[in-house]
Amino acid sequence: QVGNYKRTVKRIDDGHRLCNDLMNCIHERARIEKVYAQQLTEWAKRWKQLVEKGPQYGTVERAWCAFMSEAEKVSELHLEVKSSLMNEDFEKIKNWQKEAFHKQMMGGFKETKEAEDGFRKAQKPWAKKLKEVEAAKKAYHAACKEEKLAVSRESNSKADPALNPEQLKKLQDKVEKSKQDVLKTKEKYEKSLKELDNATPQYMENMEQVFEQCQQFEEKRLRFFREVLLEVQKHLDLSNVASYKNIYRELEQNIKTADAVEDLRWFRANQGPGMSMNWPQFEEWSADLNRTLSRREKKKASDGVTLTGINQTGDQSSQPNKHSSSLSVQSNTVQSVQSSYNPFEDEDDTGSTVSEKEDNKIKNVSSYEKNQSYPTDWSDEESNNPFSSTDANGDTNPFDEDVSPAMEVRVRALYDYEGQEQDELSFKAGDELTKMENEDEQGWCKGRLDNGQVGLYPANYVEPIQ
Repeated sequence: QVGNYKRTVKRIDDGHRLCNDLMNCIHERARIEKVYAQQLTEWAKRWKQLVEKGPQYGTVERAWCAFMSEAEKVSELHLEVKSSLMNEDFEKIKNWQKEAFHKQMMGGFKETKEAEDGFRKAQKPWAKKLKEVEAAKKAYHAACKEEKLAVSRESNSKADPALNPEQLKKLQDKVEKSKQDVLKTKEKYEKSLKELDNATPQYMENMEQVFEQCQQFEEKRLRFFREVLLEVQKHLDLSNVASYKNIYRELEQNIKTADAVEDLRWFRANQGPGMSMNWPQFEEWSADLNRTLSRREKKKASDGVTLTGINQTGDQSSQPNKHSSSLSVQSNTVQSVQSSYNPFEDEDDTGSTVSEKEDNKIKNVSSYEKNQSYPTDWSDEESNNPFSSTDANGDTNPFDEDVSPAMEVRVRALYDYEGQEQDELSFKAGDELTKMENEDEQGWCKGRLDNGQVGLYPANYVEPIQ
């Protein structure tokens, strides 16, 4: 029928839109792969630190950490999937679309216009004859109607005595004329219909020729889509990737290497009866050992070192902790200095921004850490503890002194901090508090937690809330 080729022409425009839809589909999947890879990396980083700081040890710890290594390797594979989807599949569709569809200055596509012009040109002669057939048909039906009406009038006039012979003659002539019109219009109708029938084969051939061209264009698109989808399937199917299988083969081997007997032997040698003993020995008195360590003598937090304990010297050997570094010095000096976590040394190679690091803060869910200190319940005095003096324990409240009023500012903690003395605050990363005084020369600020507790904290552990 005339104009029905428009559905075939519209299919060309639909093909261009389907290319966009397929690109959007692949782009969304690539974004999912990227987010999943990032989540695996963040999960592995956080739990690796938690396990290393937690109480687990030995071969079972290594087996546990193997899961984090697996996540990091799988994350890399999913990033490769994302890269393949965008750099290969997405770009391939984009380039094919650009080559297959050519936009016109006045809008639309060149391929659409060519197909429409081809159909219109092939259909134009036949459509013209079809229009003639419709006109002849209409004239013939009108003549038949007029003939029937004339015959009816003549029949009615014969029964009317008031009608004179002259009027009756006119009605009879009308009937005769209408019969002749019927014959003429019928002949013309049959002739135009015959011409249309003769033109139909050529019309069908021309239309099919243009239609086949559209079919070939659509076939290229369908075959291309099938090819692209197969490539996408290959990129998504990690089961056929040799490195993917090796990841889980290695994971299984690491888990199977966990040995309870070996871990118990290690614990006995390092934390049990088999460890080196540091028996008490006679030590000379020194004024330095009884010196108290005030807040003003602390190192700045940015120095990355926190004093965790002062022990009297002597020939002793201690088992090194894999998560801390100790420094042995001569007598009457501080023996053990443990390196603290420096938040500004945690720079990775991925170029993470500060905001991303805030989202990836490590929250300790472990019951206790490996380097946790245990109280000695048998000791009945703490005379040798340099931190037990009244100055250090805070018998005098350091906040009773008059301070100059300052503008209070709300700040947010960037990192976890555990107060080392009574006058220090403890908080977790993400907690909010109020800064009451600006940073002093030692790098400490005075602040107040939301529960009302007031104390000191390292200035570089927080940031102002915008």
